[in-house]
Amino acid sequence: MKTIRKIIEIDEERCDGCGKCVLACAEGAVAIVDGKARLVKDSYCDGLGACIGECPQGALRIVEREAAEFDPEAVEQHLGQTQKQGETLDAGPHLRCPSSRIQQFEPSGETGSPAIAHESAVSVLSNWPVKIRLVPVSAHFLKGANLLVAADCTAAAFGNFHCGFLQGKTLLIGCPKCDDVSQLARKFVEIFRVAFIRSVTVLIMEVHCCSVLAEIVRKAMAQAGKDVPIEVVIIGVRGSILDRKKPAA
Repeated sequence: MKTIRKIIEIDEERCDGCGKCVLACAEGAVAIVDGKARLVKDSYCDGLGACIGECPQGALRIVEREAAEFDPEAVEQHLGQTQKQGETLDAGPHLRCPSSRIQQFEPSGETGSPAIAHESAVSVLSNWPVKIRLVPVSAHFLKGANLLVAADCTAAAFGNFHCGFLQGKTLLIGCPKCDDVSQLARKFVEIFRVAFIRSVTVLIMEVHCCSVLAEIVRKAMAQAGKDVPIEVVIIGVRGSILDRKKPAA
């Protein structure tokens, strides 16, 4: 049934797809589609506007228009379905892409010598898969890990990625602009709850939308009730380290 009520409106021209509104919407009413925030369904939006203050571009506002009534039961089903979609990647091997097979291995070369890794350009990667959405929360390589949570582009921009950041860490990569931000957030909450993570380094690009990745990790840690040392490193598009916020001693 439709009625005149308050509901969110998104200005696509202003929206840069940063995803902060997705994190702020507890009902899952907003999603990033083709690089822009979109209202998934009128009945998922409660019209309270919790997402508005999170938008750095001022692309969100509350309007009054004809829309389907807010449906809390539909929201619960929607949130459950999106969570299930993420969990199907953790199901049996017959449901997974072969590239998502869980593997843990010794990195190539002598892992104790960063100089050797640099000179011979060998990999120090120690886990597979590496995409956040493909890694099951139960993956053995997450237990007690020092995590390197890296935005996709950082490995291409920072020439010394393996030696400079990956040595001795478990890698998780993703893109807060292209991936489903709400799924990433839920995945990290569960990781922090069950995996006893020892430390986190978040490696992001200088572009604005990338900062959401660090926010996802921080909020997930807080939601899981954990206090893990976290370092955030910002990489410039030309490969330099622009900022490095080390954890408090």
